[in-house]
Amino acid sequence: MEQTLKITSVLSDPTRYYIYQYITKRHKDVTVQEIADNFDIHPNVARLHLSKLEDVNMLISETKKTGKGGRPSRLYRLSDEVIQLHFPFRDYQLLSKIAMTTMMSLGEAGKTALYLTGKRFGEELIEQEVSRHSHMSAEMTFEHKLNSIKNAATLAGFYPEFEPNSEKTKIYFQIFNCPFKEVAMEHTETVCNMHYEFLRGMFESLFGEIELIEKENMFTGCDSCSYQAVIAQ
Repeated sequence: MEQTLKITSVLSDPTRYYIYQYITKRHKDVTVQEIADNFDIHPNVARLHLSKLEDVNMLISETKKTGKGGRPSRLYRLSDEVIQLHFPFRDYQLLSKIAMTTMMSLGEAGKTALYLTGKRFGEELIEQEVSRHSHMSAEMTFEHKLNSIKNAATLAGFYPEFEPNSEKTKIYFQIFNCPFKEVAMEHTETVCNMHYEFLRGMFESLFGEIELIEKENMFTGCDSCSYQAVIAQ
């Protein structure tokens, strides 16, 4: 509870909240000067905001030489520590572990059910996103479909980046945050397979049958999970 109060106190400042939000979408280290320039504040003020976020373990920092001489630059990035705020306290991570362990105890049938459920929840997430924009025509453009997936994935906590090819037959995308990370540390293969089906459900809801190819996985030491979605013509 003490840590929860510290975090809510730090985020109560609007500028500090938006700085943290900016860093979560940046996917890279940031400097004091970058924050100062983007938020039109003095570097000393930017440094104070970043230090406050670091004090509650929402950010971590390190000093690196720039290679240009002069003083080393301090770089800030998101902490790997999970930030959860619930009033009253609810341990959803424990619930997910119980559910995951229960499914796996059922053997192959349990895994199959887990993957099917993951895909269905991916489909439902897109249905909810599309229903929020019911003014769109039945024939959504490629850009509308891709934007719907991006919005839904962001709401789910993936922080994705998408890059389609010029022919609009392939979509390359990276995921910088895994909402299932803590559970996946103990059950990597099962959780990653479920995550794969979750993503496939999202894409197939809008693009029909696709081929989803995993390129990189953060649990093998990569900075992100990256995929290529091949759209059937």
